[in-house]
Amino acid sequence: MDKKPTSAPNARHGGGGAPAHDDRGKRAYVETYGCQMNIADGELMEGVLVKEGYEIAGAPEEADVILVNTCAIRENAEERVLGRIGQLSGLRRERPWMVLGVTGCMAQRMGESLLGNVRAVDLVMGPDGYRHLGRVLEEVVPRPGRPGRRLSVLDLSLDENYLGLEQRRRSRVTAWVPVQRGCNHRCTFCIVPYVRGPEKNRDPDDVIAEIRGLADDGITEVTLLGQTVNSYRYGDWSFARLLRGVARVDGIRRVRFTSPHPVDVTGELVEVMATEPAVCEQFHLPLQSGSNAVLKRMVRRYTKEIFREKVAMLRAGVPDVALSTDVIAAFPGETDDDFEQTISFLSEIRFDEAFTYRYSERPGTPATRFPREWFVPEDVARDRLNRLIGATRFVQAEINQDEVGRVEEILVERPAKSFGMVLGRTRRNKAVVVPGTRTEIGSYLTVRLIDTTGPTFIAQRPGGEKVASSPTSPEA
Repeated sequence: MDKKPTSAPNARHGGGGAPAHDDRGKRAYVETYGCQMNIADGELMEGVLVKEGYEIAGAPEEADVILVNTCAIRENAEERVLGRIGQLSGLRRERPWMVLGVTGCMAQRMGESLLGNVRAVDLVMGPDGYRHLGRVLEEVVPRPGRPGRRLSVLDLSLDENYLGLEQRRRSRVTAWVPVQRGCNHRCTFCIVPYVRGPEKNRDPDDVIAEIRGLADDGITEVTLLGQTVNSYRYGDWSFARLLRGVARVDGIRRVRFTSPHPVDVTGELVEVMATEPAVCEQFHLPLQSGSNAVLKRMVRRYTKEIFREKVAMLRAGVPDVALSTDVIAAFPGETDDDFEQTISFLSEIRFDEAFTYRYSERPGTPATRFPREWFVPEDVARDRLNRLIGATRFVQAEINQDEVGRVEEILVERPAKSFGMVLGRTRRNKAVVVPGTRTEIGSYLTVRLIDTTGPTFIAQRPGGEKVASSPTSPEA
């Protein structure tokens, strides 16, 4: 499906303010919010821009084109982006020719209303429009004697997997590799199927060829991305077969994937995790609720009993697996008893990490059509979220405290904020800070875990010096 730009009723005037230098409009900055797929999309947009002759600016103040790459999963994420757009629009005082675009899921959800309601926005582009970014910007960017247009590009394509386009990798250590876009699951709380369309899976040969290229460039860790990544199917290729193929690429030492769906956890997948040395002992398994009644209203397609069986299968096949999850508090219709069941189930399963959220009503999703009396009052929802956070952090701290003393291999990702320290991750995705230098970024170190702040470990090299003071967060 070709992307046909739609022009806003009021074109943007301002060509007379265009700079006189020859490279006008050719410095771009992409600012990304949201999930790993958004991060990969941001890299994809930068790749398209570089191919079209743009220089990627290091800061928005240096850019002629600013693209805010957005998330639509929760209302507060959209509010944050709208606030940021207001801040960035102030740069026009110094750079009146500047173009400000909004891309991604929020752009797809809000559509042309962004052009109508937010005067600062010149371009609105959904997730399937990035292939045409260069062509569209040619119409949007003002030139001497020619005003720019305000455009929206919102068509969803059933076959757009960005074949032939390259991401501009921001990391030389790890890489995000989308293997699937869109989603077929239609959970009642989720906006993703409506802003990214139905599930589209990439050709496995293209995926493996891309990862061979990454390995040739020295990247040793890859993460396969999909909205429900383990539902991947392409001809007779299952996700388990794809995972095995990726794990056997020469030069790849670590393979991760996110985000799986519980119903698609199979014995074949667990067997690949158990037998392929490159596949990490880490699994993100979104629970969402520990109440069967709530799970049914969410249309999650499993019960907590089925979820328990999936966890048992994983832990039997990969005994040292670290499990993480997502949990939503105060979904419409959630009673006090439903919530207590969730707290109890979390205590039983004992996740290494949990991402907890208060239900956020997303216009256009089925959950918005539930009876209004089902919606949980704000003060109750806030209290439930606080209890979820406390319960999950308590378990995480206990688990991590029990792991102090382990010897682990970490891949160094970047400098830590604490002077003389670097941050890396274990195969089980535990964040670790250890004495080190920038020259060790991208290398593997063997360390001993000597302390934990809760989410983060402090380590020393066996026989090496200890850390003088403990950091307070993974960013330390």
